[in-house]
Amino acid sequence: MEIRQYLDATYLKTAQQANLSEEKNNEVVKNCIQEAIDHNFKLIMIRPDKVALAKEMIQKAKSKVTIGTVIDFPEGDGTLEDKLAEAIQAINDGADDLDFVVDYKAFKNEAFDKVKEEVLEGTKLGLKHNKIVKWIIEVAALNDHQIVQLSALIKNVVIANCNEKDYEKVFVKSSTGFYKTPEGVPNGATVATIKLMLENSFPLPVKAAGGVRTYEEAVEMIQLGVKRIGTSAAKTIVNGEISKNDY
Repeated sequence: MEIRQYLDATYLKTAQQANLSEEKNNEVVKNCIQEAIDHNFKLIMIRPDKVALAKEMIQKAKSKVTIGTVIDFPEGDGTLEDKLAEAIQAINDGADDLDFVVDYKAFKNEAFDKVKEEVLEGTKLGLKHNKIVKWIIEVAALNDHQIVQLSALIKNVVIANCNEKDYEKVFVKSSTGFYKTPEGVPNGATVATIKLMLENSFPLPVKAAGGVRTYEEAVEMIQLGVKRIGTSAAKTIVNGEISKNDY
């Protein structure tokens, strides 16, 4: 299976998280962008402050790789105003995909109107600028019932407020990859959670992020029905190797 166009090659660590200097971390980012260009992955997913750099490199290479970034990452509990401001800056810098972290803590506290409002306004902003919008629900922070509920909430907001032709542009995404779970417990996409998301977000597409580390796992996710896979091991996966990365 040709899976390159499913892969969102991802690097989201800050210099501090990577235990690197800003200069060294910037080199890692540049290398990841170049790797996405060289291997013709669907997208390079990076932090908002690196979007302009990616745009410059991709344009210079005359590449078709698109640029994604994360909004209100990784906690998702910022204000709606801050979320939208960050998204607008990313759009201005050249982002094609906006991966918002939904306020899953508010959702767990049953502040459903707050969550619906941010999903509505973030989605409207992205679609207005012809961007792909993804809502990260952080499955590791939710139980199965909550995964079902939150996937359905996002779907229902989009169906009630958007044109049918735009449904394919609004994803439900599993994970940030940064959520801290007890040792050994998956913090990303698993077959069980992806099945729940697919069943309850349809007709919206699903992105599996976190935990897909091999070609076989990637193919399994695609065969389940996901349209994108977020991974820091895109090259390794394409080469049929096994990644030791945690995203």
